[in-house]
Amino acid sequence: MAKRTGAGIKSELGRPASLRTLGEYLNLSPATISLVLNNAPGVRSIPQETRDRVTEAAAKFDYRPSFYARSLRKRQSFLVGVLVPELSDSYTAQVLAGVEEYLIEEGYFYLTASHRRKPDLIEEYPRLLLDRSVEGFLVIDTVLTHGMNLPVVAVAGHRKIEGVTDVVLDQRRAAELMLRHLYKLGHRKIAFMRGGSHSSDADDRWKHLMAVAKELRLQVQPELTVQLVSRDSTPLLGLSPTKELLSRDVYFTALVCYDDLAAIGAIRAIIDHGLKVPEDISVVGFDDSEGASYHNPSLTTIRQPLHQMGAVAARILLRRIRGEEEFPLVVPIVPELVIRESTCPPVPRRTHWKRA
Repeated sequence: MAKRTGAGIKSELGRPASLRTLGEYLNLSPATISLVLNNAPGVRSIPQETRDRVTEAAAKFDYRPSFYARSLRKRQSFLVGVLVPELSDSYTAQVLAGVEEYLIEEGYFYLTASHRRKPDLIEEYPRLLLDRSVEGFLVIDTVLTHGMNLPVVAVAGHRKIEGVTDVVLDQRRAAELMLRHLYKLGHRKIAFMRGGSHSSDADDRWKHLMAVAKELRLQVQPELTVQLVSRDSTPLLGLSPTKELLSRDVYFTALVCYDDLAAIGAIRAIIDHGLKVPEDISVVGFDDSEGASYHNPSLTTIRQPLHQMGAVAARILLRRIRGEEEFPLVVPIVPELVIRESTCPPVPRRTHWKRA
């Protein structure tokens, strides 16, 4: 049979070559071409010259295997679903970077749904992703109430749910690092921000902060505690709560913030109040976000290895999908204290602020 030219193939079909048309061009069976392009068992029986002809023709005519045909053959879609609160959030972006890096290496795609912490969307989006044949779910900083019929790996899930593996920062260790740092500096009157119920880390972090404070015999005064209610992914998160805290006119020397964004907002509120950071009030953040080291003053904070957490979660999910390994319900990740300019020892024997 006469070989066809590449132009002939595309002009006839109006689209890139298929296995059948490649077979006609090379005068080979589609089965032979498929064996070569998929490096399937038995390919060694095909002469190297023939294999080279197949790969050269596939490149020349931009042949791409049918995704759906490959999925049916291997009974895989090579897709995973990812649920996130908000794509623009720094926490989510860093975790997703780790997820994406690992999945690309493994030849997987991911479909992302941003639910804005709305319970109805958290329920609905998994069903929509299931309709698109995802093989499993990665759930980032999202409060789940039940498992799914597929493997699920959560980053910062904090709930024991059957079928869900939770990759989570060791919050106990993080609380020890934060409070023991402030304690060693000499701080005894410490104010606290408690995270909002919409954040999956909030309750667990608070529980461990209170446990460590008790061990250090630090008195946690109600008037030096504020609850975050805003869902802002900007420094506004910590601005208003810190203004409220300062308006109570109760003296404190350090402030433990829920995260770095809240800490940056808190520093703005403290400065606006005529005080200095860290000379009057030391401030500690959480996450070690990208801007933490560039802020003035640079933030003392707890480093969550978010990129690593994303990569670990993706690796566990694919291993669960493939049935390669059993995993415990909780996979802890170790935090690190990063000491920068926003903390220092308090002024000895001071009992009130001297505002600028």
